Amino acid sequence: MNILIVMTSHDSLGDSGGKTGIWLEEFAAPYYVFTDAKATITLASPKGGHPPIDPDSEKAVAYTGATKRLGSDDEASQALRDTVALATIDSAADYDGIFIVGGHGPMWDLAEDEHSIALLEDAARRGIPIGAVCHGPAAFRHVRGADGEPLVCGRAVTGFSNREEEANGTLDAVPFLLEDMLVDSGGAYSSAPDWQPHVEHDGTLITGQNPASSEATARQLLALIDVKKVLAPVDPGPVIQSEPTLTGR
Repeated sequence: MNILIVMTSHDSLGDSGGKTGIWLEEFAAPYYVFTDAKATITLASPKGGHPPIDPDSEKAVAYTGATKRLGSDDEASQALRDTVALATIDSAADYDGIFIVGGHGPMWDLAEDEHSIALLEDAARRGIPIGAVCHGPAAFRHVRGADGEPLVCGRAVTGFSNREEEANGTLDAVPFLLEDMLVDSGGAYSSAPDWQPHVEHDGTLITGQNPASSEATARQLLALIDVKKVLAPVDPGPVIQSEPTLTGR
């Protein structure tokens, strides 16, 4: 079983002067869900190399069992330092599933990155399961499904809520609001109370609301991969050409 974990390379929180990147729990928990299931993991980011880590996610208050485990895992730490560039990923067909890590960074780079968009559209056409947590669903902003519609259109989805963005003090720092983007793209958005775990599963798409949802999102993706592996491969069929307008700042 091969799983691709996609992360941001972006480290600036807009014009706020703050730093961002991946949220460490949202990498660590899924990473161990997958490796404990004996999956082969590939880590990728737009620029390759070591993705930036949101400094707030490294504070003691944000520690979880998974992040503590990561802190003493030399092999995982080395893998995190050596992510491959997204441009080197030839096809989604090489993977049984794709997982997108959150943190605010994806709002800037994965949301607009041509290689990320192409990879996810390839996965969608092939019926390859895709999971994303917290701000990870920002990567779906310009992604189209096999029908030419936005990937999330008509699907139950979740992600970091507007309420949580406001409570986090980053409402005015982000280039767009994730919840609004998902709704504007036709997604059937729902959320739990702030900071509580919440996961939505619709077809081959699995989304988690916040850091507390990272492990559950990964486990649902893993379960879906196990189901898909006993089914016949999906023929991606003809590619529907579309040229969505990029509206990010």
